[in-house]
Amino acid sequence: MAVCVAVIGKDNSPKYIRCSDETAALQFHYKVHTSIDIIEEKLNTGNKMAADVRELFLGLLFSTEEHKIFGYATNTKIKFIVVLQSTNASLRDNEVRMIFRKLHSAYANAVCNPFYVPGDQIQSKGFDTAVMEIMGVS
Repeated sequence: MAVCVAVIGKDNSPKYIRCSDETAALQFHYKVHTSIDIIEEKLNTGNKMAADVRELFLGLLFSTEEHKIFGYATNTKIKFIVVLQSTNASLRDNEVRMIFRKLHSAYANAVCNPFYVPGDQIQSKGFDTAVMEIMGVS
């Protein structure tokens, strides 16, 4: 399924990045950081129109020969980025939306932990397990 999952804070600092292939982690970090600009652009154009009906799922941010990068932004400006293989053409928008819903739910559970300090890196076993499930790694 996903080859990289990232959670970016409202100040555009990475809070969590997990890649299936650790040897190509630097390449995925670059793709994640490149997509932050596209997310910011989409969020700013959305504010000019109607901020109340803003869709959380931002859709396909950009595509390369190997990967497709999708974005999602919460109401609190936390951004989720998922990198999928381009060869996985069977994934439809609804399935990608479900991936983001699971990720958002796992994120909400992780930050609701009373021992989590807001703004820190996410170091939750439950969140890690949910991300590994999204990535298809058991």
